[in-house]
Amino acid sequence: MERTHSEEQLGITRELVNRQPWLIAGIVLLSVVSTLGTLALPLTAARLISAMQRGGSTLVPVLLMVGAGLAAAAAHALSTYLLSRVGEQMVGRVRSRFMAHSLRLPLSVVRREGQGTLAARLGTDGLQMKAVVDVGVLQLPMAIITVTGTAVIMALLDWVLLLYLVASFALSVGGVVVIIKVMRKRFMALQMSVAKMTQVFMNALEALPTIKAYRAEQRTSRELAALAEDTADLGVTTTRLASLLFPVINLGQQIALVTVIVAGGVRLNSGLLTLPDLAAFLLYMLQLTAPLLLVAMGVGSLQAGLASRDRFRAIFATPTEESAEAAAPAPRTAPSEETPAAAVRFEGVTFSYDSQPALRAVDFTIPRRGMTALVGMSGAGKTTVLSLIERFISADSGTVRVLGEDVTRWRVADLRAHMAYVDQKFTLLSDTIRANLTLGTSSPPPDDRLMAALAEVGMEEAVRALPGGLDARLDEGTDISGGQRQRLALARAILAEGELVLLDEPSSQLDSVNEMLLRDSIRRMADDRALLVVAHRLSTVQDADHIIVLDRGQVVADGTHHELMARSPEYSLLVRGQLLSSV
Repeated sequence: MERTHSEEQLGITRELVNRQPWLIAGIVLLSVVSTLGTLALPLTAARLISAMQRGGSTLVPVLLMVGAGLAAAAAHALSTYLLSRVGEQMVGRVRSRFMAHSLRLPLSVVRREGQGTLAARLGTDGLQMKAVVDVGVLQLPMAIITVTGTAVIMALLDWVLLLYLVASFALSVGGVVVIIKVMRKRFMALQMSVAKMTQVFMNALEALPTIKAYRAEQRTSRELAALAEDTADLGVTTTRLASLLFPVINLGQQIALVTVIVAGGVRLNSGLLTLPDLAAFLLYMLQLTAPLLLVAMGVGSLQAGLASRDRFRAIFATPTEESAEAAAPAPRTAPSEETPAAAVRFEGVTFSYDSQPALRAVDFTIPRRGMTALVGMSGAGKTTVLSLIERFISADSGTVRVLGEDVTRWRVADLRAHMAYVDQKFTLLSDTIRANLTLGTSSPPPDDRLMAALAEVGMEEAVRALPGGLDARLDEGTDISGGQRQRLALARAILAEGELVLLDEPSSQLDSVNEMLLRDSIRRMADDRALLVVAHRLSTVQDADHIIVLDRGQVVADGTHHELMARSPEYSLLVRGQLLSSV
């Protein structure tokens, strides 16, 4: 069952505890053992020194000290490994949910967010969120407990000496806190810069043929290099701050150590402090640095991780195409043959891109059988019409009906199950040819059916010649031409089970022989389906049963080719001005 966006939340602690409660309990127990062992170690050392002063047996203190050290080390190593493994598994689940959710988002949301930004979240934000598990779930709380426990024990040993320690170390701690806060801001800026650079680079790769054709490699490289330089500058700033962190800590520790030794020596000589207690105090002071540093840095890592979690949450909280219709009454899953309706009907449809009108009060009807061609100059709104039918976008006003039903009453999955779609780019997945051909089918067709569809578009011999045939992958060295990719996309539309086929410029990259095969295939499909073809070639338009002419977002004429040539100046201009190519 599809979950609504309100249920697609992300609670890290809840995610961990609900899935593996006993393992988390074990990790907590190991962390407690490690903390107790760490706190006990200096006390066992003090007991050993006391025994040596008295000339008594040192076996028991040595065994206790070794046991406490080994128990603390083993428990810490095991709890760290188990927690890291749990964190990796959780981040893997979040990434899977994120990718699945992103694929179900409206196209407008994906374009607004940016492909590079979404891809960067999988990497950078995933790693940052894991820090919440590594640090925030146990390490930070245990570090706080260790610091608190150490301070309490040190106060019991000599509270005056503890005051000297706090006073001498306070300036260093303040400096560390300031550095970490500034580092966090710089790191967030660095993260955003990396995401922007990734987005621009992905856009450049997508436009690489155009870049090469216009010899724009150097220009594009300069733009990318500028982004890389800005990112590097942010990285250098972050590194500069990080380079100050440990020197400040070491300086503070050295000042504190000298202060404690001098003050402790004075109190030792005056009889206010024993040698074992001074030794234990010094050991506690030395082991205090690690948890203090973890607390100081852990807070920053925790904040960055929680910010990454919130960015994941923002996507999970964004309604998917399906969740927006969860409360709507379920429509028919198939049109009724007893009451045949038009395949598509537009009734006063208006749509704008960022307040720029693309369609104005558009009305037209596409019959349940036959081929309808949609023609018009560039920017007339042809591709927008296809996007509205597929519900990639929604009309500002008016009604779009598919197979007799308002598209807003269809479940998106059911609506698209009745359609096949070939876009302008003839998009193929990075997968096998078989997987691409069967993308729109409910069950895998047999190989002979696949080969028959390929034969219809003139691709059977080419596919048989590929290493692996139908199982050749299009992303592993299998290089096919733009026209071949186009024909594979058309074969996929032939195999699809929908009653409506949308073709966006289907013959733009085909030669005359393969265009003839395409025209024959279209005519066969049109016998029992509705075809809506955005066409630029006169040969395709002439074969259409019905032609709709769009001009600046409005339907200005419709009819057959001969009817429109006789009574539509806009259509005549397209044909005579060779805007509809006869090649």
